[in-house]
Amino acid sequence: MKRIGVLFFLFILSIGQINAQEAKNDLVVIRSVADKIIREHSYRIVDKKTGICYADTKNLPDGDDYKLESKYLEWRYVNGVLNMAMLDLSQFTGQAVYKDFALNNYRYFFTNRSFLQKQFDKGVRDAGYYRFLRMQSLDDCGAMVAALIEVYKQDNKKEYMDYINRTADYVLHKEGRLADGTFSRGPEGNKTVWLDDLYMSVSFLANMGELSGDPVYFDCATKQVIQFSNLLYEPCSGLYYHCYYDYLKQTGVAHWGRANGWSIFAQANLLSRLPKNYPQREELLKIFPRQVLGFSRYQSESGLWHQLLDKNDSYLETSCTAMFTYAVAKGVNEGWLDKGFSTIALCCWNGIKNHIAESGEVSNICIGTGISHDLTFYYQRPTPLSDVHGLGAIIQAGMEIIKMKKQS
Repeated sequence: MKRIGVLFFLFILSIGQINAQEAKNDLVVIRSVADKIIREHSYRIVDKKTGICYADTKNLPDGDDYKLESKYLEWRYVNGVLNMAMLDLSQFTGQAVYKDFALNNYRYFFTNRSFLQKQFDKGVRDAGYYRFLRMQSLDDCGAMVAALIEVYKQDNKKEYMDYINRTADYVLHKEGRLADGTFSRGPEGNKTVWLDDLYMSVSFLANMGELSGDPVYFDCATKQVIQFSNLLYEPCSGLYYHCYYDYLKQTGVAHWGRANGWSIFAQANLLSRLPKNYPQREELLKIFPRQVLGFSRYQSESGLWHQLLDKNDSYLETSCTAMFTYAVAKGVNEGWLDKGFSTIALCCWNGIKNHIAESGEVSNICIGTGISHDLTFYYQRPTPLSDVHGLGAIIQAGMEIIKMKKQS
């Protein structure tokens, strides 16, 4: 019996060593993605006419054709996701370089606000920075300010809080809505609901609810999750449609992968911040596993999901897979899902790693995508290397996988 006990102990020890080595390898993969971003990043501004780069915005020749050199600096929702991931990675690894990446990105915009405002006032609408000043859509502020809230906790500048409060006023009182309060895009008579906007709104609302302690933000976030689900979830397939045309009173045609990813990503973020005694928490804890079960039916043998989740002839897509990986692993880690779901997340992660080169370059990420009445539009969306739309989610997914393996 003693020998059996020793053998069992050695077996358990070997399993622990294997898990520790896997976690180390997973962290190497995550950091290869993050380190590539940092290597390529800069805070220079470029004269588009001459190609000359400037280290700062002081004493620039007068002109209207300036752009930010780094795509990772731009004020775009995808960089809100990336900044959040870098902050979490810094905490996860103890490496300040990742935190500094996010903190310095926001400092850049507020330090150079006068120059950017001058450009905006002249009519310049450069995609890299005009949304910082415009604030007329959730894309302009939701995800970027969700991460700004986390930055504010470590770098509590008054101008950050002022901007956060301005965003709160916009999201709660000025963003477009359907008659029932569901967030929408477009003018009266041509309104549409995009599943993507569940993340663009709820990421901010959840973080603001946690920061402020005011339940109004959690109330709004919860309402959006429930109403988006009522409007876009299809019980037959278990998937969400990408959009709803309010003026036609019908859904779109596509079960687009990343839109479904944004939805579950948003729910995981909300559930992790929602008070345990929140009245509608139990309702959210029914919607979350229902969606996970729905998209799990469509996972390919490779571990990845397709660009169109229910169309096996569409390409395998990395960003939606990363979001699903994160949500499932997070659900298992937090007890929102049965531990049996962990195999889904592990298959996802193994599939993702096959699309990450040693250099940290990532393949098969769909570019930014609007809505369309035809599926061909989704089939033909390009997948440039290391498109930013998937990078933050990949880093988040990897960290959650490591936590899950440590718990197993």
